[in-house]
Amino acid sequence: MSIKFVSQFIFYYSTVSNVVYADQILYLKFPKLIYNLELNKQKSQIFVNDINKSIVDINSSVIDSNTKTKFDKKYKNDLVYEDNLSTRKNKIKTNKKNRKKTDLDKDDLFIDNNTIFTKESNSFLKSHKINKYKKKDKSIDQIKSAKNNVDFSFESTDSMSKDILIDTLLTVKELSLKLDKTESEIITYLFLKGISVTINDVIDIEIAKEVALNYNFNIIDKKEIKQIATRRLRISNDVTNLSKRAPIITIFGHVDHGKTTLLDAILKTNFVNQEYGQITQSISGYEIEYSYGSLPYKLLFLDTPGHEAFTSMRLRGAKVADIILLVIAADDGLKPQTLESIQYILEMDLPYIVVINKIDKENINIVKLKEDLVQHGILSQELGGNASIVEVSALTSKNIDLLLHNICSLSELQNLTTDIQLLAQGTILEAYLDSKQGVIAHIIIQEGILRIGDLVVAGNVAGKIKSLINIKNQKVKEAGPSSIIQVLGFSELPQSGIAFKVVNNEKEAKKYIDDFIKDNMQLFNKKVNLLNKRISLPSQVNLKDLKLILKTDTQGSLEAIMHAFSKISQSKVQISIINASSGNISNTDIDLALSTNALILGFNINVSSHINHSVKQKNLNLKIFYIIYDLIDYVTNCMLNLVDVDYEYTFIGSAVVQTVFNMNKGAVAGCLVNEGKLKKMCYIKVYTNNDLVYEGNLISLKRGKDNVDEVLQNNECGVMCDYNLWKKIDIIEAYDINYRPKFL
Repeated sequence: MSIKFVSQFIFYYSTVSNVVYADQILYLKFPKLIYNLELNKQKSQIFVNDINKSIVDINSSVIDSNTKTKFDKKYKNDLVYEDNLSTRKNKIKTNKKNRKKTDLDKDDLFIDNNTIFTKESNSFLKSHKINKYKKKDKSIDQIKSAKNNVDFSFESTDSMSKDILIDTLLTVKELSLKLDKTESEIITYLFLKGISVTINDVIDIEIAKEVALNYNFNIIDKKEIKQIATRRLRISNDVTNLSKRAPIITIFGHVDHGKTTLLDAILKTNFVNQEYGQITQSISGYEIEYSYGSLPYKLLFLDTPGHEAFTSMRLRGAKVADIILLVIAADDGLKPQTLESIQYILEMDLPYIVVINKIDKENINIVKLKEDLVQHGILSQELGGNASIVEVSALTSKNIDLLLHNICSLSELQNLTTDIQLLAQGTILEAYLDSKQGVIAHIIIQEGILRIGDLVVAGNVAGKIKSLINIKNQKVKEAGPSSIIQVLGFSELPQSGIAFKVVNNEKEAKKYIDDFIKDNMQLFNKKVNLLNKRISLPSQVNLKDLKLILKTDTQGSLEAIMHAFSKISQSKVQISIINASSGNISNTDIDLALSTNALILGFNINVSSHINHSVKQKNLNLKIFYIIYDLIDYVTNCMLNLVDVDYEYTFIGSAVVQTVFNMNKGAVAGCLVNEGKLKKMCYIKVYTNNDLVYEGNLISLKRGKDNVDEVLQNNECGVMCDYNLWKKIDIIEAYDINYRPKFL
């Protein structure tokens, strides 16, 4: 049996609560299991954890529903229904039986998980809504083949899947949200297992897995997830609009491994000498045209910082990358940020090229380096793997052409395309507040064309584009995919790393912002609280604190500095962040510093003469830094200055008071050294009847009438200090004082 359709459409059934069925039976010619790629918590969409409840037998040609939607009403004249009373009576049993028999192909299930980058949930994004007017009859194969025509959303939503990945420590509260169970249920279960916990206690991975198994969750391995963790696929209906786009190449590597020098060799520039301290402290974008196959080939490079503190910037670079260049110094090998980059590459399944740099150095062992890479999952093509490894010298430009050729080849294999007819969307790379122009954002466009006058939303911020400046510092009227653009027009400072998109009108913008606030504000507040806990410990008695007002050039710099602060031990001195924001120092900051006695720190910002005058007039402490190392070292030293001096006492001798001489300058104790020695200016403790009556320095030491520096055992001497209540048979103990190095 079949039904004629005037126009093609697909029914979607939500199964958040109870499964309901239609009064009519709809027979389909080619039934397929389809569910939404954009998982969301709204009840109008299908959840992965309900998949077993909601799957209709894909081997059967019957789909039932008792809920008539607007869609049903719209096409009611185009459907031929058959009403069978007996069928309706038995429909529930029949379909329950059919659902139990359903076989699901693992490749047809798209598993979403947001725990791969638990520590990096820096941007709090709401997944883009699926346009209900777009066709949704794409098969799995069609989806896979159209991987490059995507809608990017850079933060996973909390899917309620029965398949769950647990690969990090969780608090009881976080686990309850992940499992959609109350905290009390989990606490009770663990209590019955002999484990006593509270809502904020952290439980290890194995215990968390045991709890998940108790609630019938399937624990999956991270290796089974073949996905780019932060991307969402959206299929364009009109493939005729597809056009090629330039690859986005992100450069990763440890600090001082030659990333910027490599970029200089590629671009034939000298950026490395223009950077403060010759280190990269922000994301920078550059374009080049390379002749590949006798045709010009546009390449877009992103240079990322290698310093440990810039984790968030590196993650943003990974999220927008088509190709990763992993730069490793041949004379230094694998370092912490190298391993972090490898983790991003493997977990996000990113195409990459390993660039072994500094091959011009002496005493290098490239074979050993390649063996080390194998241990971390990077197997070169010459060893039977699929990793492309290029050995270069950025200093001498050796093999740079070979590297560019490999980049173009890898880009061709990916067949990078885009639909320029779509409304523009992409990512906010960086944002800051300019005192003259207002909010300025550096963005990367990944879909569509952005034009002056477009209405743009990013998280809970919107604005109309007033100005576009390209990578060559030229004003343009529009910019296409794979372009880094400086944008002026946002009403407020957007979050760095968040996705942006163009909307048609203010109504759409308001709805997008309302949905974002509704779905993400709780998560945002949670992160702010976490940040406060990392930097500022709970108030403790006698715990000293260093009050800071922090002003940086960009949000990315602010994130990096706060991350670095969180790594500083605060068991003795607490860092109290009074205010932290991007932008120049204002009069408000001056007043706040005056009222709180806080230190003002600036990073990569200019200070006006007016502010300098106010600082001097009010006797405030203001420091400006241009290298993150210097700022962190300064804060660490300030904290050390607040740490109390710690002494180590070394016993050197003792004496017994035999007589007391009263003089104009004070009393002198006539003593006999009975052990070790006494030294001038040594630290002494005086005991009367075993009670400590004095501690201090031995000021004067004499033998007869002569001043001496020390008196040895079995010799008599005169002792004088800031104590005059000497008594016979008092005991004097002498110590050398060693100052212990301060530490936090």
